[in-house]
Amino acid sequence: MKAVRFDRYGGIEVLQVADVPMPEPSHDEALVKVEAASINPGEAKIREGLLHAMWPATFPSGEGSDLAGVVTKVGPGVESFTVGDEVIGFTDRRASHAEYVVVEAKNLTIKLAKVPWEVAGSLAIAGSTAYASVRAVSLKGGDTVAISGAAGGVGSIAVQLATRAGATVIGIASPANHDWLAAHGVKPESYGTDLVDRLRGARIDAFIDAHGGGYVKLAVELGVSRDRIDTIIDFAGAREYGAKAEGSSAALNASVLAELAALIASGDLEVPIAATFPLDQVRAAFSLLGQGHIRGKIVLLP
Repeated sequence: MKAVRFDRYGGIEVLQVADVPMPEPSHDEALVKVEAASINPGEAKIREGLLHAMWPATFPSGEGSDLAGVVTKVGPGVESFTVGDEVIGFTDRRASHAEYVVVEAKNLTIKLAKVPWEVAGSLAIAGSTAYASVRAVSLKGGDTVAISGAAGGVGSIAVQLATRAGATVIGIASPANHDWLAAHGVKPESYGTDLVDRLRGARIDAFIDAHGGGYVKLAVELGVSRDRIDTIIDFAGAREYGAKAEGSSAALNASVLAELAALIASGDLEVPIAATFPLDQVRAAFSLLGQGHIRGKIVLLP
């Protein structure tokens, strides 16, 4: 089968699509034929060696966490899924950017028919991160929350979940994404050096930082209580100011995936797809990701 590999840290040039042995499911695992697997900023940082201290790579390394596909084989002990089931899931083995992947059955949930493949394959990391960040700032009806990176893979989901929680949502994003935000009940704000002044009059109760680059400090300057500031990227800022840094690991499980998938199927949640690429164009996919200001998710379709 084909799978993405890299044998050293570096830019997109180190990515290769290699022929590798077909994996076999062990106890409590399923083999899934991958129909869609999104890419994430964290995967690019791991490949570049920027997260070596936290998540070192063992070479040759695969990559990818998100996935959606069809169960083709189950290992001993798997009773929740059968061959032919369409599923959404994730792997923590850096392996979903491939034609097939072995997944622990506990990390899978059934894909509902109304959830498109490319959306299903984008849900695990961005969806769980958005879910955790909204939960972390304890939103309630009448709150006003500002969200940076509001149209990105995580932010575009977080703004919708925050709205569903009853909050007034201010989405900080580039002007090209303002119409999309407004259509989803979000008040758009542009980036800029005067942003803090523009936000002062809004009486911000909570802040979700999905962008990095100083937004934890900005939230503190706005007077937001530090236990209601959550960043998914500025870990140094969270430590410095005593803010939260709850992300994917706080909500990455099959139950949350099922909840989010049900919202998508009912039309109550949209996961925007910026672009799709075949597996052999993985370099192009990460090149697009690196350009920034992408609305929603970029997806590989093996």
